[in-house]
Amino acid sequence: MNAPSFYVRDVPIYGNTVLAPMSGYSDLPFRSICRSLGSAMSYTEFVAAPGLLRNIPSLYRKLLFTPAERPIVFQIYGAREDELVEAALRIQELQPDIIDINMGCWSPAVADNGAGAGLLCDPSKIGHIFARLTQALEVPVTGKIRLGWDDSSLNHRLVARILAENGASLIAVHGRTKAQAYKGNANWQAIAEVCQTVSIPVLGNGDVKSPADITRMMAETGCQGVMIGRAAIGNPWIFAHKEREQVTPAERAEMLIRHMTLAIEYYGAELGFDLFQRHATKYISGFAGAAHLRASLANAKNPSGVLYELTAFA
Repeated sequence: MNAPSFYVRDVPIYGNTVLAPMSGYSDLPFRSICRSLGSAMSYTEFVAAPGLLRNIPSLYRKLLFTPAERPIVFQIYGAREDELVEAALRIQELQPDIIDINMGCWSPAVADNGAGAGLLCDPSKIGHIFARLTQALEVPVTGKIRLGWDDSSLNHRLVARILAENGASLIAVHGRTKAQAYKGNANWQAIAEVCQTVSIPVLGNGDVKSPADITRMMAETGCQGVMIGRAAIGNPWIFAHKEREQVTPAERAEMLIRHMTLAIEYYGAELGFDLFQRHATKYISGFAGAAHLRASLANAKNPSGVLYELTAFA
């Protein structure tokens, strides 16, 4: 076995690409596909700490994982220090390898209430949260951040230093501000500044769309690994460092069937099929005949309809 690419405290990570946690997308079926193609660790969708404390079953379902996904990272979010600590202690009993705090979600429903990227507005509070978490938990604690609230309040270096000083074992950095959401270009130089500020591993995130981008981000920033989000939807082969154009129609059809099968097995027929369709048209985007197939997949009412269309596509 090759040597680990890096460690998250005492957890070895084999590989330098990681599927980003994405609400509504990085569920167990899609994570499993990406892991099989080379994603080095699995982040769950983010889960609200207050909801975990209220024992909402649907939130605990998001924390289910398979042994093949290890190392598994549970990502939670919240605005209140006590709730984050109590929720982290509770979910630690489910035996994750790592617990991550989301400080990057830009959604007004999250950030405007002080959670997600809203925490970036109070670096001292972040320090208190991580000091308590790293003291209370047995597993490593990590954080995912953005560069700041907006261009007038860039504080990525300060937040990174506070995280490292208060026990964080890794930082994932999305190279945009909260105000940018997904607009504009990711600032890779800012990611490099975080790498230069701390001695713990850093994952770079933002505008990585191809294997060449993976190599370039690592060279330009000095990050230990690359976190890939939207570009992986419909293109999990990026974790195998395979160009999108190299994937054949037959491979895409096979993956669509695999993804649909996993989703139905996990969620049940109706919900699984509905959630699969979020991914379906992304798999065939940009290929000959994709426009017709995309419309057919979007209008398919059941798995049999999808299988019929894919047989013709392959």
